[in-house]
Amino acid sequence: MANKNFEGNNINKIINSPFRGLGGLTFMKQILNHLFENKTFTREQSKEILTEIAQGKYNNSQMAAFMTAYCMRSITVNELEGFRDAMLELCLEVDMENRELIDLCGTGGDGKDTFNISTLASFIVAGAGYKVAKHGNYGVSSGCGSSNVMEFLGCRFTNDTAKLKHNVDSANICFLHAPLFHPAMKTVAPIRRELGVKTFFNMLGPLVNPAKPKNQLVGVFNLELARIYAYMYQKSDIKYTILNALDGYDEISLTCDFKTFSVEGEKINSIESLGFNRLGPHEILGGNSVSESADIFVNVLNGDATAAQNNVVLANAALAIKTIGPDKSFAECFYEAEASLASKKALKSFKTLIAN
Repeated sequence: MANKNFEGNNINKIINSPFRGLGGLTFMKQILNHLFENKTFTREQSKEILTEIAQGKYNNSQMAAFMTAYCMRSITVNELEGFRDAMLELCLEVDMENRELIDLCGTGGDGKDTFNISTLASFIVAGAGYKVAKHGNYGVSSGCGSSNVMEFLGCRFTNDTAKLKHNVDSANICFLHAPLFHPAMKTVAPIRRELGVKTFFNMLGPLVNPAKPKNQLVGVFNLELARIYAYMYQKSDIKYTILNALDGYDEISLTCDFKTFSVEGEKINSIESLGFNRLGPHEILGGNSVSESADIFVNVLNGDATAAQNNVVLANAALAIKTIGPDKSFAECFYEAEASLASKKALKSFKTLIAN
Protein backbone atom coordinates (compact mmCIF):
# COMPACT_ATOMS: atom_id res chain seq x y z
CA MET A 1 0.00 0.00 0.00
CA ALA A 2 1.29 3.47 -0.85
CA ASN A 3 2.39 5.69 1.99
CA LYS A 4 -0.37 8.24 2.59
CA ASN A 5 1.79 10.60 4.62
CA PHE A 6 2.13 13.49 2.20
CA GLU A 7 3.73 11.31 -0.47
CA GLY A 8 5.84 13.36 -2.86
CA ASN A 9 4.92 16.64 -1.17
CA ASN A 10 7.28 17.12 1.74
CA ILE A 11 6.20 20.19 3.69
CA ASN A 12 9.72 21.47 4.16
CA LYS A 13 10.24 21.48 0.40
CA ILE A 14 7.04 23.46 -0.05
CA ILE A 15 7.97 25.94 2.67
CA ASN A 16 11.28 26.61 0.92
CA SER A 17 9.78 26.79 -2.56
CA PRO A 18 9.78 30.07 -4.55
CA PHE A 19 5.99 30.07 -4.45
CA ARG A 20 5.98 30.90 -0.72
CA GLY A 21 5.97 34.58 -1.70
CA LEU A 22 2.31 34.26 -2.66
CA GLY A 23 1.12 34.62 0.95
CA GLY A 24 1.19 30.88 1.57
CA LEU A 25 -1.41 30.21 -1.11
CA THR A 26 0.52 27.44 -2.85
CA PHE A 27 1.43 25.82 0.47
CA MET A 28 -2.16 25.76 1.71
CA LYS A 29 -3.41 24.54 -1.66
CA GLN A 30 -1.09 21.54 -1.32
CA ILE A 31 -2.30 20.91 2.24
CA LEU A 32 -5.96 21.07 1.27
CA ASN A 33 -5.51 18.83 -1.75
CA HIS A 34 -3.74 16.36 0.53
CA LEU A 35 -6.69 16.39 2.96
CA PHE A 36 -9.27 16.12 0.18
CA GLU A 37 -7.48 12.98 -1.04
CA ASN A 38 -8.01 11.52 2.48
CA LYS A 39 -4.28 11.43 3.20
CA THR A 40 -2.75 12.09 6.60
CA PHE A 41 0.12 14.19 7.92
CA THR A 42 3.07 13.16 10.04
CA ARG A 43 3.58 14.61 13.51
CA GLU A 44 6.27 17.02 12.25
CA GLN A 45 4.17 18.12 9.28
CA SER A 46 1.19 18.78 11.54
CA LYS A 47 3.35 20.84 13.88
CA GLU A 48 4.64 22.89 10.94
CA ILE A 49 1.13 23.54 9.61
CA LEU A 50 -0.26 24.77 12.93
CA THR A 51 2.80 26.93 13.51
CA GLU A 52 2.16 28.62 10.16
CA ILE A 53 -1.52 29.09 11.05
CA ALA A 54 -0.62 30.66 14.40
CA GLN A 55 1.73 33.07 12.67
CA GLY A 56 -1.08 34.32 10.45
CA LYS A 57 0.41 32.99 7.20
CA TYR A 58 -2.99 32.14 5.69
CA ASN A 59 -6.18 34.05 5.03
CA ASN A 60 -9.49 33.32 6.71
CA SER A 61 -10.91 31.36 3.78
CA GLN A 62 -7.91 29.05 3.71
CA MET A 63 -8.04 28.43 7.46
CA ALA A 64 -11.80 27.86 7.36
CA ALA A 65 -11.34 25.29 4.60
CA PHE A 66 -8.61 23.55 6.60
CA MET A 67 -10.73 23.36 9.76
CA THR A 68 -13.78 22.25 7.79
CA ALA A 69 -11.83 19.38 6.25
CA TYR A 70 -11.08 18.10 9.74
CA CYS A 71 -14.78 18.26 10.57
CA MET A 72 -15.31 15.69 7.81
CA ARG A 73 -12.70 13.11 8.72
CA SER A 74 -11.09 11.62 11.82
CA ILE A 75 -7.86 13.04 13.17
CA THR A 76 -4.89 10.70 13.67
CA VAL A 77 -2.65 10.35 16.71
CA ASN A 78 0.30 11.80 14.77
CA GLU A 79 -1.72 14.83 13.68
CA LEU A 80 -3.10 15.56 17.12
CA GLU A 81 0.36 15.18 18.67
CA GLY A 82 1.84 17.54 16.08
CA PHE A 83 -0.85 20.17 16.61
CA ARG A 84 -0.37 19.87 20.38
CA ASP A 85 3.42 20.22 20.04
CA ALA A 86 3.01 23.44 18.06
CA MET A 87 0.54 24.92 20.54
CA LEU A 88 2.79 24.15 23.53
CA GLU A 89 5.92 25.42 21.80
CA LEU A 90 4.23 28.72 20.92
CA CYS A 91 2.31 29.22 24.16
CA LEU A 92 3.12 31.54 27.02
CA GLU A 93 4.19 29.06 29.69
CA VAL A 94 3.11 29.31 33.31
CA ASP A 95 5.75 28.02 35.73
CA MET A 96 3.82 26.99 38.83
CA GLU A 97 7.01 25.82 40.57
CA ASN A 98 6.05 22.19 41.13
CA ARG A 99 2.65 22.90 42.65
CA GLU A 100 0.62 19.70 42.36
CA LEU A 101 -2.18 20.74 40.01
CA ILE A 102 -5.20 19.21 38.31
CA ASP A 103 -7.20 20.46 35.35
CA LEU A 104 -10.82 19.47 34.72
CA CYS A 105 -11.34 20.20 31.06
CA GLY A 106 -13.66 18.88 28.39
CA THR A 107 -13.30 19.10 24.66
CA GLY A 108 -16.77 20.57 24.29
CA GLY A 109 -18.37 19.96 20.95
CA ASP A 110 -20.81 17.35 22.25
CA GLY A 111 -23.82 19.47 21.25
CA LYS A 112 -25.58 18.76 24.56
CA ASP A 113 -25.80 22.35 25.90
CA THR A 114 -25.28 21.44 29.53
CA PHE A 115 -24.54 24.01 32.21
CA ASN A 116 -20.90 24.61 33.17
CA ILE A 117 -20.36 21.30 34.93
CA SER A 118 -16.57 20.93 34.73
CA THR A 119 -15.98 24.53 35.82
CA LEU A 120 -18.23 24.09 38.86
CA ALA A 121 -16.58 20.76 39.64
CA SER A 122 -13.24 22.58 39.56
CA PHE A 123 -14.33 24.83 42.45
CA ILE A 124 -15.59 21.85 44.41
CA VAL A 125 -12.22 20.12 43.96
CA ALA A 126 -10.51 23.36 45.06
CA GLY A 127 -12.81 23.59 48.08
CA ALA A 128 -11.81 20.04 48.98
CA GLY A 129 -8.21 21.23 49.30
CA TYR A 130 -6.69 20.31 45.95
CA LYS A 131 -4.88 22.75 43.64
CA VAL A 132 -6.62 23.41 40.32
CA ALA A 133 -5.41 25.10 37.11
CA LYS A 134 -8.61 25.38 35.10
CA HIS A 135 -8.02 25.88 31.38
CA GLY A 136 -10.99 27.44 29.59
CA ASN A 137 -12.25 29.47 26.68
CA TYR A 138 -15.33 31.17 25.31
CA GLY A 139 -18.02 28.89 23.93
CA VAL A 140 -17.83 28.21 20.21
CA SER A 141 -20.15 25.30 19.49
CA SER A 142 -22.04 25.96 22.75
CA GLY A 143 -23.66 29.13 24.01
CA CYS A 144 -21.70 29.52 27.23
CA GLY A 145 -18.15 28.29 27.67
CA SER A 146 -16.26 28.43 30.94
CA SER A 147 -14.72 31.81 30.08
CA ASN A 148 -18.15 33.26 29.30
CA VAL A 149 -19.57 32.40 32.69
CA MET A 150 -16.42 33.27 34.64
CA GLU A 151 -16.15 36.66 32.96
CA PHE A 152 -19.83 37.36 33.56
CA LEU A 153 -19.39 36.57 37.25
CA GLY A 154 -16.48 38.96 37.63
CA CYS A 155 -13.34 36.95 37.01
CA ARG A 156 -10.50 39.09 35.65
CA PHE A 157 -8.44 37.05 33.21
CA THR A 158 -4.67 37.31 33.48
CA ASN A 159 -1.54 35.66 32.15
CA ASP A 160 0.64 37.12 34.90
CA THR A 161 2.33 34.13 36.53
CA ALA A 162 2.71 35.84 39.90
CA LYS A 163 -1.03 36.55 40.05
CA LEU A 164 -1.87 33.00 38.97
CA LYS A 165 0.36 31.57 41.70
CA HIS A 166 -1.33 33.85 44.23
CA ASN A 167 -4.73 32.62 43.06
CA VAL A 168 -3.71 28.99 43.54
CA ASP A 169 -2.19 29.66 46.95
CA SER A 170 -5.15 31.70 48.26
CA ALA A 171 -8.14 30.10 46.51
CA ASN A 172 -6.69 26.69 45.52
CA ILE A 173 -7.56 27.54 41.91
CA CYS A 174 -6.52 29.74 39.02
CA PHE A 175 -8.33 30.26 35.73
CA LEU A 176 -6.31 30.17 32.51
CA HIS A 177 -8.21 31.91 29.70
CA ALA A 178 -6.79 30.17 26.64
CA PRO A 179 -6.48 33.13 24.21
CA LEU A 180 -4.13 34.93 26.64
CA PHE A 181 -1.66 32.05 26.37
CA HIS A 182 -2.07 30.68 22.85
CA PRO A 183 -1.45 32.91 19.81
CA ALA A 184 -3.03 30.27 17.57
CA MET A 185 -6.32 30.72 19.43
CA LYS A 186 -6.31 34.43 18.67
CA THR A 187 -5.68 33.80 14.99
CA VAL A 188 -8.48 31.28 14.52
CA ALA A 189 -11.04 32.55 17.06
CA PRO A 190 -13.09 34.65 14.58
CA ILE A 191 -13.24 31.74 12.13
CA ARG A 192 -14.28 29.27 14.81
CA ARG A 193 -17.06 31.63 15.89
CA GLU A 194 -18.30 32.00 12.31
CA LEU A 195 -18.23 28.25 11.69
CA GLY A 196 -20.06 27.64 14.97
CA VAL A 197 -19.24 23.91 15.04
CA LYS A 198 -16.60 21.86 16.79
CA THR A 199 -13.21 21.74 15.08
CA PHE A 200 -9.91 20.03 15.90
CA PHE A 201 -9.20 22.98 18.21
CA ASN A 202 -11.82 21.50 20.57
CA MET A 203 -9.68 18.36 20.70
CA LEU A 204 -6.58 20.40 21.57
CA GLY A 205 -7.94 22.36 24.53
CA PRO A 206 -7.33 19.78 27.28
CA LEU A 207 -3.89 18.92 25.87
CA VAL A 208 -2.37 22.39 25.94
CA ASN A 209 -2.87 23.74 29.46
CA PRO A 210 0.07 26.20 29.83
CA ALA A 211 0.54 25.26 33.49
CA LYS A 212 1.18 21.62 32.45
CA PRO A 213 -0.67 20.05 35.42
CA LYS A 214 0.41 16.60 36.52
CA ASN A 215 -3.21 15.45 36.96
CA GLN A 216 -5.96 15.72 34.37
CA LEU A 217 -9.62 14.81 34.11
CA VAL A 218 -10.51 15.06 30.44
CA GLY A 219 -13.98 14.71 28.96
CA VAL A 220 -14.26 13.92 25.24
CA PHE A 221 -17.22 13.78 22.86
CA ASN A 222 -16.71 10.31 21.39
CA LEU A 223 -14.95 7.02 22.10
CA GLU A 224 -12.65 7.24 19.10
CA LEU A 225 -11.12 10.43 20.48
CA ALA A 226 -11.04 8.93 23.98
CA ARG A 227 -8.83 6.12 22.69
CA ILE A 228 -6.52 8.57 20.90
CA TYR A 229 -6.19 10.58 24.10
CA ALA A 230 -5.53 7.43 26.13
CA TYR A 231 -2.72 6.44 23.78
CA MET A 232 -1.16 9.90 24.10
CA TYR A 233 -1.46 10.08 27.89
CA GLN A 234 0.00 6.59 28.32
CA LYS A 235 3.27 8.01 26.98
CA SER A 236 3.30 10.83 29.57
CA ASP A 237 3.92 11.05 33.31
CA ILE A 238 0.48 12.59 33.91
CA LYS A 239 -2.08 10.93 36.16
CA TYR A 240 -5.17 11.02 33.97
CA THR A 241 -8.76 9.97 33.58
CA ILE A 242 -10.38 10.31 30.18
CA LEU A 243 -14.14 9.94 30.15
CA ASN A 244 -16.96 9.76 27.66
CA ALA A 245 -20.62 9.24 28.47
CA LEU A 246 -22.02 6.54 26.22
CA ASP A 247 -24.71 8.81 24.78
CA GLY A 248 -22.13 11.41 23.74
CA TYR A 249 -21.54 13.80 26.67
CA ASP A 250 -17.98 14.94 27.35
CA GLU A 251 -18.53 14.55 31.11
CA ILE A 252 -20.33 12.32 33.58
CA SER A 253 -23.90 13.28 32.71
CA LEU A 254 -25.71 10.73 34.92
CA THR A 255 -28.06 10.26 31.94
CA CYS A 256 -26.24 7.05 30.98
CA ASP A 257 -23.25 4.88 31.80
CA PHE A 258 -19.83 6.26 30.97
CA LYS A 259 -16.48 4.89 29.90
CA THR A 260 -13.17 5.82 31.48
CA PHE A 261 -9.56 5.34 30.46
CA SER A 262 -7.03 5.80 33.26
CA VAL A 263 -3.92 4.38 34.88
CA GLU A 264 -6.26 1.65 36.12
CA GLY A 265 -7.21 0.69 32.57
CA GLU A 266 -10.36 0.89 30.46
CA LYS A 267 -13.71 0.54 32.22
CA ILE A 268 -17.45 1.01 31.68
CA ASN A 269 -18.99 2.62 34.77
CA SER A 270 -22.63 1.92 35.56
CA ILE A 271 -24.64 4.83 36.95
CA GLU A 272 -26.64 2.51 39.21
CA SER A 273 -23.52 0.80 40.59
CA LEU A 274 -22.22 4.20 41.68
CA GLY A 275 -25.46 4.81 43.59
CA PHE A 276 -27.23 7.26 41.25
CA ASN A 277 -30.59 7.32 39.57
CA ARG A 278 -30.49 8.14 35.89
CA LEU A 279 -31.25 11.73 34.95
CA GLY A 280 -33.15 13.05 31.98
CA PRO A 281 -31.14 15.27 29.60
CA HIS A 282 -33.45 18.21 30.40
CA GLU A 283 -32.31 18.13 34.04
CA ILE A 284 -28.76 19.22 33.22
CA LEU A 285 -29.38 21.76 30.48
CA GLY A 286 -27.70 25.14 30.67
CA GLY A 287 -29.60 28.37 30.23
CA ASN A 288 -30.47 30.12 26.99
CA SER A 289 -28.02 32.90 27.77
CA VAL A 290 -24.82 33.51 29.69
CA SER A 291 -26.91 35.18 32.39
CA GLU A 292 -29.08 32.09 32.85
CA SER A 293 -26.02 29.83 32.89
CA ALA A 294 -24.46 32.07 35.53
CA ASP A 295 -27.62 31.78 37.65
CA ILE A 296 -27.30 28.00 37.65
CA PHE A 297 -23.60 28.32 38.48
CA VAL A 298 -24.27 30.53 41.52
CA ASN A 299 -27.20 28.39 42.66
CA VAL A 300 -25.02 25.28 42.77
CA LEU A 301 -22.31 26.98 44.83
CA ASN A 302 -24.86 28.56 47.17
CA GLY A 303 -26.67 25.28 47.80
CA ASP A 304 -29.81 26.36 45.93
CA ALA A 305 -29.57 24.02 42.93
CA THR A 306 -31.64 20.96 42.13
CA ALA A 307 -30.54 17.52 43.32
CA ALA A 308 -29.81 16.58 39.69
CA GLN A 309 -27.56 19.62 39.18
CA ASN A 310 -25.72 18.97 42.44
CA ASN A 311 -25.19 15.27 41.77
CA VAL A 312 -23.82 15.70 38.26
CA VAL A 313 -21.29 18.29 39.45
CA LEU A 314 -20.31 16.22 42.48
CA ALA A 315 -19.84 13.08 40.37
CA ASN A 316 -17.40 14.87 38.08
CA ALA A 317 -15.57 16.42 41.03
CA ALA A 318 -15.32 12.99 42.66
CA LEU A 319 -13.76 11.49 39.55
CA ALA A 320 -11.22 14.34 39.49
CA ILE A 321 -10.31 13.65 43.13
CA LYS A 322 -9.98 9.96 42.33
CA THR A 323 -7.64 10.85 39.47
CA ILE A 324 -5.33 12.54 41.98
CA GLY A 325 -5.70 9.68 44.45
CA PRO A 326 -6.43 6.50 42.49
CA ASP A 327 -6.24 4.34 45.63
CA LYS A 328 -9.40 5.98 46.97
CA SER A 329 -12.83 4.58 46.17
CA PHE A 330 -15.27 6.64 44.14
CA ALA A 331 -17.54 6.80 47.22
CA GLU A 332 -14.75 8.29 49.35
CA CYS A 333 -14.04 10.87 46.68
CA PHE A 334 -17.73 11.70 46.35
CA TYR A 335 -17.96 12.32 50.12
CA GLU A 336 -15.00 14.72 49.88
CA ALA A 337 -16.69 16.59 47.06
CA GLU A 338 -20.02 16.65 48.89
CA ALA A 339 -18.37 18.07 52.02
CA SER A 340 -16.70 20.80 49.96
CA LEU A 341 -20.03 21.92 48.55
CA ALA A 342 -22.06 21.56 51.76
CA SER A 343 -19.51 23.40 53.93
CA LYS A 344 -19.39 26.27 51.41
CA LYS A 345 -15.65 25.75 50.95
CA ALA A 346 -16.21 25.55 47.20
CA LEU A 347 -18.08 28.85 47.37
CA LYS A 348 -15.22 30.35 49.39
CA SER A 349 -12.72 29.30 46.70
CA PHE A 350 -14.88 30.95 44.07
CA LYS A 351 -15.28 34.18 46.03
CA THR A 352 -11.58 34.33 46.82
CA LEU A 353 -10.65 33.91 43.15
CA ILE A 354 -13.10 36.59 42.04
CA ALA A 355 -11.83 39.01 44.71
CA ASN A 356 -8.14 38.53 43.78
